[in-house]
Amino acid sequence: MEKSIRLDSYLWAIRMYKSRSLASDAIKSNKVKLNDELVKAAHIVKIGERYTMSFPQGVKKIIEVTGIIEKRQSYEIAKENYIDHSPPVEKLERMPSVFLMPNMQRDRGAGRPTKKDRRDMDDFRKD
Repeated sequence: MEKSIRLDSYLWAIRMYKSRSLASDAIKSNKVKLNDELVKAAHIVKIGERYTMSFPQGVKKIIEVTGIIEKRQSYEIAKENYIDHSPPVEKLERMPSVFLMPNMQRDRGAGRPTKKDRRDMDDFRKD
């Protein structure tokens, strides 16, 4: 007899999401698709199906079901139950933060900055 498991439980068991409720929420918000079609959390997973998942920062995962597990187990066991067809993740270049200013270095033991030191630091930051 073949095992039957819900999609949200399966995605949790193969460690795609940290909890079943997060998997269910992702499915409800149309971030998980079966062959580019919307699917419900109660969908029964079958071997050979291909799911596309969208994660933050534009990361997409495409998995093909090769086995069905009902309980969350180690990563090695979970990885044996799906094939990852995802494209390689491209590293995003980070922009320098607008909110963080360069750190000003002061000599050890120099004490707190004086009013003149503060004005000099402000002038330096404006440039």
